[in-house]
Amino acid sequence: MTAEIIAIGTEILLGDIVNTNASYLARELAALGINTYHQQVVGDNPQRVLEAFEEAYTRANLVLTTGGLGPTTDDLSKEMGARYFGVGLKEDPRARQNIEDILTKRKREITPNNWKQAMLPEGAEPLYNENGTAPGFILEMSGKMLIMMPGPPSEMKPMFDKQVKPFLAARSSAVMVSRTLHLCGVGESFVEHELKPMMDAMTNPTLAPYAKTGYVDLRITAKAQSQEEAAGMIHPVEEDIRKRFGSYVFGADGDTLEGALGQLLLDHNLKIATAESCTGGLLAGRLVNYPGISGAFEQGFITYSNEAKQKYLGVSEETLRLHGAVSWQTACEMARGAAEASGADVALSVTGIAGPEGGTPEKPVGLVYIGMYLLGDISYQECNYRKDRQGNRENTVVQAINMLRIALLEKFQ
Repeated sequence: MTAEIIAIGTEILLGDIVNTNASYLARELAALGINTYHQQVVGDNPQRVLEAFEEAYTRANLVLTTGGLGPTTDDLSKEMGARYFGVGLKEDPRARQNIEDILTKRKREITPNNWKQAMLPEGAEPLYNENGTAPGFILEMSGKMLIMMPGPPSEMKPMFDKQVKPFLAARSSAVMVSRTLHLCGVGESFVEHELKPMMDAMTNPTLAPYAKTGYVDLRITAKAQSQEEAAGMIHPVEEDIRKRFGSYVFGADGDTLEGALGQLLLDHNLKIATAESCTGGLLAGRLVNYPGISGAFEQGFITYSNEAKQKYLGVSEETLRLHGAVSWQTACEMARGAAEASGADVALSVTGIAGPEGGTPEKPVGLVYIGMYLLGDISYQECNYRKDRQGNRENTVVQAINMLRIALLEKFQ
């Protein structure tokens, strides 16, 4: 099967709603071994919805839609699906009862247009909605299949997972399995250059890099007859990548950078403190994303002003006067001060110019210094970013976490 996803809703076209349904369905279809080459977004216009169906079926035999199944007059997706296949609509008694039960439970008045949702194309297999009033359906005719589902993710995802996914799995002759490796401290262009000969020679499995904020993902995807066979195809590729890039690889799939650091701290029974200026708590917040970090995270300082740096971290007035708040000297004193004030074994500090204003020719926007205190040793990194304010802050946090992660690996290897 070759699939196409159509998201229906003017609110998506206008940007009022982010189309998370499409990314969810694309991942799920890929896992079933079903190829998806195109996606569409169309507003609540009957003629354009019909045209979207006509276009989709020129390149796919399976079309999945989300949205347009509500009770209002502009919700006409189902009617256009029935028209495309040349069938009428017929009331489904169970769908009608579900609508009545839900609206009664919610103590909402039932109006005549509510029953519109109980009308399904003749010959369709109903997909009953456990979380809302709009049922979906599967309609298959002349080698073409249409699967229509409601738009709210809280309704669509359970419907797909419990009803559509088993239906499609029974018809798919293969599975597609992906494994994503996460790399930090190396750029996407370098990764692609190093792996290009390998990627060009691969057909199954395949390998593709994806740039993220501060790190790079490498997705290995294999298509096979079973999950076990696909995993066996992925394994040697993963081993090769791990050998090539070593400590740049910090995890796979659901692993996080803060998780990799947090586990290292816990494994070596180390306490950590943070001292932040331009990131304003973003670093500490990222660290505490990791469950269990309470066993390692001691204290966080947000010292935005020079006075706070002096009062809480012991940064000297002379250092600030001679070198300024944005300097490696200040970053190092902040890191030492955070460790001493909290009694932590490890400390990370951040000071810089996030922007968009405040830069000079000598110290431009995006200049950041990261200080690190590690069991009595102090070091620093100078970073130069050219992103917006939030981008500078986020990249700084990633760099600081990775700096300490690498240092711990080197110290305890």
